[in-house]
Amino acid sequence: MTRRARRNHSAAFKAKVALAAVKGDKTLAELAQFFDVHPNQITDWKGRLLAGATAVFGPDGAGKNRLWT
Repeated sequence: MTRRARRNHSAAFKAKVALAAVKGDKTLAELAQFFDVHPNQITDWKGRLLAGATAVFGPDGAGKNRLWT
């Protein structure tokens, strides 16, 4: 049995997968199969996305990238 080479995913890919997980239209198993990643990895990325979401609306994040005026 050959091992798959370690893959490095881009931040954009991780965000795309995590947002799909947050959306909740598909199960974790379906997302894992669709994006070809392990379900535990999706859970980790989803947790990191939700944990970091407060920074977007917090005092530190508001000054860096203004989405709304």
